[in-house]
Amino acid sequence: MLGNINISSSKGIGCVAPIYHSRIPNHFSNLTSINRRRLSFSFSFSLSRVAVAAMPEEDEATEQEYALHSTLLQQFTAIPAIDKAWLFKSHTDSSSHATFCVSQPNLLANKRNKSIVSATILRQHEASLAFHWAPFPIEMCGVSAMVPSPSGSKLLILRNPETEGPCRFQIWTSSQLQNEFHIPQSNHGSVYTDGWFEGISWNSDETCIAYVAEEPSPVKPTFNDIGSYKKAGSPDKDCGTWKGQGEWEEDWGETYAGKRQPALFVINITSGEVHNVEGIDKSLSVGQVVWAPSTESFVQYLVFVGWSFETRKLGIKYCYNRSCALYAVKAPNHKSKANETEIHSTEDVQAVNLTQTINSAFFPRFSPDGKFLIFVSARSSVDSGAHSATDSLYRIDWPKDTKLYQSSKVHEVIPVVLCAEDGRFPGLYCSSILSDPWLSDGYTLVIPSVWNSCQVLLSINVLSGELLRITPADSNFSWALLTLDGSNILAVSSSPVDVPQIKYGAIVKKSDNNIEWSWSDVSNPIFKCSDKVRSLISSLTFSVMKIQVKDVSESLTKGARQPYEAIFVSSKTKKSDACDPLIVILHGGPHSVSLSSFSKPLAYLSSLGYSLLIVNYRGSLGFGEEALQSLPGKVGSQDVNDVLTAIDHVINLGLASPSKIAVLGGSHGGFLTTHLIGQAPEKFVAAAARNPVCNLALMVGTTDIPDWCYVETYGTKGRDKFTEAPSAEDLTLFYSKSPISHLSKVKTPTLFLLGAQDLRVPISTGLQYARALREKGIQVKVVVFPNDTHGIERPQSDFESYLNIAMWFNKYCK
Repeated sequence: MLGNINISSSKGIGCVAPIYHSRIPNHFSNLTSINRRRLSFSFSFSLSRVAVAAMPEEDEATEQEYALHSTLLQQFTAIPAIDKAWLFKSHTDSSSHATFCVSQPNLLANKRNKSIVSATILRQHEASLAFHWAPFPIEMCGVSAMVPSPSGSKLLILRNPETEGPCRFQIWTSSQLQNEFHIPQSNHGSVYTDGWFEGISWNSDETCIAYVAEEPSPVKPTFNDIGSYKKAGSPDKDCGTWKGQGEWEEDWGETYAGKRQPALFVINITSGEVHNVEGIDKSLSVGQVVWAPSTESFVQYLVFVGWSFETRKLGIKYCYNRSCALYAVKAPNHKSKANETEIHSTEDVQAVNLTQTINSAFFPRFSPDGKFLIFVSARSSVDSGAHSATDSLYRIDWPKDTKLYQSSKVHEVIPVVLCAEDGRFPGLYCSSILSDPWLSDGYTLVIPSVWNSCQVLLSINVLSGELLRITPADSNFSWALLTLDGSNILAVSSSPVDVPQIKYGAIVKKSDNNIEWSWSDVSNPIFKCSDKVRSLISSLTFSVMKIQVKDVSESLTKGARQPYEAIFVSSKTKKSDACDPLIVILHGGPHSVSLSSFSKPLAYLSSLGYSLLIVNYRGSLGFGEEALQSLPGKVGSQDVNDVLTAIDHVINLGLASPSKIAVLGGSHGGFLTTHLIGQAPEKFVAAAARNPVCNLALMVGTTDIPDWCYVETYGTKGRDKFTEAPSAEDLTLFYSKSPISHLSKVKTPTLFLLGAQDLRVPISTGLQYARALREKGIQVKVVVFPNDTHGIERPQSDFESYLNIAMWFNKYCK
């Protein structure tokens, strides 16, 4: 899925720039020096090489514009965001304690700082709460993950090494550091904290932690100073030797380059003893581990997700079409609570596949009473080959006798929705589940999901399948779930023109299947922004538009004929009759979605006097499976036409001028951006593309997801046509579907922002297209970020990226 670059919010992909830091070096206000470096590099192209030439000295007015825009962008960048939150009950009174993990980018250090912000929650009466905030946050330096124990009495702080070195496990109690263990590389490499393979789980008696980490480094051959081979693993006390590279190993592609196979381990938090979990086939990459419920026989199981591969590991980041299953395996050397003696079973320890009847299973979660296990499935994605599609939810009743059966019945709780009508539930689109997602009844799950252009919160009775939208149905805001407090919810709500706000939800009415939720604002110090930013965004408004499908044919499914949506952001008041310039924003994927949540880069652009048209063309998540599956095989045509129809819609409403339109997109959004300037060359006065797909015929041999090229080009049948050796027929069709096939018609000045370490859409595709445009005499600017991957997410890179976009559009649109 080409959704890593998403200009707004998406499934698995996250908000663009959701967390930032207010500190910024003074040299960002005087960009003359930066103009001579990376920020304003211009690229002169020849057939043999790319020559980097600094732009001429900017005149004083341009320097002042750079300074003005960098200062304003910094103020948007300074708005923090909450990564995670936990609630802990007080042992002495009725109060609770909330802990928020807050992230902000440190532009000077080019990394994201993490801090802890705490509050005490006092219940003044049944319907009223008061949050008393600690006066200052506490910075968490070098922390890779923090995971409270089930009771909240212990806290794991994990610190992965920045270079080669041991992982550090710290176990804290309420008053002190209880234990610290350094786990050497001979045991395992870094612990996975990526949000996908990541799995860190306490057992119920809080004596052990299961987690996923890189396998130990394989032993490499050693040679002496004259090149003679020494036996691998032989003692080496002689400094006159050197290590060979050994055999190259496949990794899981984008953002996983150089990372070793994920494997499962358990650490005893008293002794620090680490065991690798046996019984797991070496072909499996494991992740998302959780402990199964305790049993009277003291036999404990671990449940985890396993991914296998055949000839190669294809990219897995944001790719839900990779087959996976839930497995259960006995935990190693577990000690009984009664006598603390080790249990060594003589039974087979081989992991058991719990979901053999389904080709996708992830996010395993046990009910509080341990009677059942729920999980999400992306089987519609696996079946179709689309890298993301409509999810489904399942339940397995956990056996009372602790004997695991491969034939355990899998109950479908929420099926795939093919076509949603009249504002009804469009299907499940879930990118995360809390580690403890249950309301106090023990069988109601709270989960975030995409509903058209919004993210909403759902409650699901996993026994009956009853589903309710518990966030306001009359609002176009998007909601993120933070944590649960019994039968109450802590969440964050935002819109494209509203800074995030913490919300506390409670059930205020419950009778005869009639449940209502009340949401109250939580005054907090986290989402602070400058007076300038608040003033600018207060002058903006947004709406979600329904766009009718143009040229409906009978060959389309019912779902593909349904209207799609676009989010329109504009000024509340116009200073003149003229329309503000319009920026068309296009998400990646293509099976992703731009959400109606707050995006700092987009709020920054709209504050400069631009209207935004954020298009969720058919194929986006959140509109039902038929609409999504209508796009594969039609990329470069159906999606392009949907965007042009949306543009014509706002022009016809008098909301945009046809002479002042720019377009911005990343990844597949960059594919659309470069397609649009070729297919509608008179429509756009400027364009900007972040790591765009420009030539599928070139990309297919270098990307970590070549199967994407086949599925999006051929449709579902491309899943079976996929090969590592494309035929001449394949390459011809790939080229014809690509923006480069329309290059001769392009007239639009175009800015390219490219990550040199991008494995998803390798830099060669963007450079080839940019070179060809320059050869035609088109105004082109290329900015390359040498250490960035597909998302261009490093704080300095993200900052420079949007500053360049603003300056480029100001040059050609105003």
